[in-house]
Amino acid sequence: MNDTLPSPKPRRPIRDLPDELISQIAAGEVVERPASVVRELVDNALDSGATQVTVRLLAGGVRLIAVEDDGCGIPHDELPIALRRHATSKITSLSDLETVATMGFRGEALAAIGSVSEMALLSRPAHQPGAFLLDARSGELRPVARGTGTTVEVKELFFSTPARRKFLKTDATELAHCIESVRRHALARPDVGFAIWHEGKLVEQWRATFVPGDAHLQDALARRLADVLGEDFVAQSVAVQHRAGPVTVTGRAGLPDAARSRADQQYCYVNGRFVRDKVLTHAARSAYEDVLHGHKQPVYALYVEIDPARVDVNVHPTKIEVRFRDSREVHQAVRHAVENALAAPRAAALAAGTAAAPETDTAPGGADDFKPKQPLAHIWQAQAAIKFEERGHHVADLQALWGPRKETVPAGNAGVAFINPGPVAPGTGPGAASGTAQPAYRAPTAADAAGSAGRDSDEATWPLGRAVAQLHGVYILAENAKGLVVVDMHAAHERIVYERLKAQVDSGARIASQPLLIPATFAATPEEVATAEASAEVLATLGLEVVPFSPKTLAVRAVPTTLATTSGFGDPVELARSVLAELAAHDASTVVQRARNEILGTMACHGAVRANRKLTLDEMNALLRQMETTDRSDQCNHGRPTWRQLSMKELDALFLRGR
Repeated sequence: MNDTLPSPKPRRPIRDLPDELISQIAAGEVVERPASVVRELVDNALDSGATQVTVRLLAGGVRLIAVEDDGCGIPHDELPIALRRHATSKITSLSDLETVATMGFRGEALAAIGSVSEMALLSRPAHQPGAFLLDARSGELRPVARGTGTTVEVKELFFSTPARRKFLKTDATELAHCIESVRRHALARPDVGFAIWHEGKLVEQWRATFVPGDAHLQDALARRLADVLGEDFVAQSVAVQHRAGPVTVTGRAGLPDAARSRADQQYCYVNGRFVRDKVLTHAARSAYEDVLHGHKQPVYALYVEIDPARVDVNVHPTKIEVRFRDSREVHQAVRHAVENALAAPRAAALAAGTAAAPETDTAPGGADDFKPKQPLAHIWQAQAAIKFEERGHHVADLQALWGPRKETVPAGNAGVAFINPGPVAPGTGPGAASGTAQPAYRAPTAADAAGSAGRDSDEATWPLGRAVAQLHGVYILAENAKGLVVVDMHAAHERIVYERLKAQVDSGARIASQPLLIPATFAATPEEVATAEASAEVLATLGLEVVPFSPKTLAVRAVPTTLATTSGFGDPVELARSVLAELAAHDASTVVQRARNEILGTMACHGAVRANRKLTLDEMNALLRQMETTDRSDQCNHGRPTWRQLSMKELDALFLRGR
């Protein structure tokens, strides 16, 4: 072992780096692989006002990348300037930099690409009689034939830096990255057509589906999403449309059933620019917390529109990262946009697809009619009683048919008592207590026939249909206009109870807090202390009181009452640390809501109807009606589906009917 220290190297004088070395260092930040070149060149094409962009590749982009557009073009006297470092037409002052509205603005791309490849720039503006071609290495400028627009040809990428070329993957891999780069642009610009050619073959093409000034931008985006990501993406997603102050969020969010094992279909755009941002990713993921099962990854394409002055795009040389002036504002807007889009039960959309579906909700009661601890049959009876009175009958007649006889509740389900409708003897109905005799039987009248017809009409429009049976005490079988509906009754009831509990807790503007008998102190970092002092009001809104105890210590004096009164509540210090970390990075309310929702989910699970519990048809129908009006009722609290539709076509296929 050599214990001697290495001798110090002689000091080198400070010198200016050669321009070529400076350009290659800059190229290392901007140009990572052929896809980076494609991204930069397509950015410039879109900034030029192009309506058609064509990308031609050889060997996955290593041998040739040619990007053609029909934009405004570059005058021949500006072509040499375009290849200089920090030369651009996008910005001219600091105010322009702070309100960038173009895809490119740094003025480094062409110079960086030209330093590591053989590049040629060919362009013609509309007012110029002919086109000119500029060779980046020789500087030769000569006239050529071309229509209005610009073509940038990049040959032999990294020929001057062979070490960089060794890090490239196979041609197929590099081609896939180039296609993905164009795909990201195509998803944000339905008004522009894109075509990708490789080795002389057309591999991808997306035609323009939107004309500027058209009012149907959402429809155009949906068509472009279907073209780029497939029809299944649009079919298994819901539209997102939300505005919160200066932030507007549009796009489509994938249904929980369409979640994937990889996060390879998550697209976020800020003012038309594809970005990878932790605030947006965290906001979208938190919106799926209640409906995703396991570690599945949601799919979505979200477009955030915000004042350019409120977002800094000059964060990274590749412009794929941004920084928001108020990240909490954007986080809340994206989260609520996705949550609201996913909240609507899909059963309503199922009913909208049938010819008999009315424009208004035909379910015999809303979500507010439900009380978690109230027997389902009571709700169904109350709803039916209202309709019975609307048809000219007396509620007492209906109550006489229900009767007061109670069903025996199996052990372990004492908290959920159901009424078992059944015939009763004369004089034992509710009217008997008041001395009014109720007939055991009454001949049907014309009004009864009319009421029956109206009831049949209502049943035909119920999205989840009419219950017909219960299977092994676990599943409810119902028939609707499309075929058979299978419902997991425990999972469905669990979601209904859970949403009701959340609504009760959320009814107050501020979460109630409970002081701790002995404040919990902990050693805090300077960032945690600063966050606690600056966000005291936000913490109080969340039911937390975290105050400085010393310059390096914080004390937790109060925690949310919902958590404090729950057995098994964790360490308040850990809760405070998590909230402060989230508040510094994203949105602190997500931590408290996550902990609160876990507790409410446990309560709902224990309060929901258990398996092997026999339900009557009225009780099954009551559960189905509540599912139709309860937010997020398509998944239980753990992200599992609560119901499935089997169409008549699928049922016929099982039995080979029509073959």
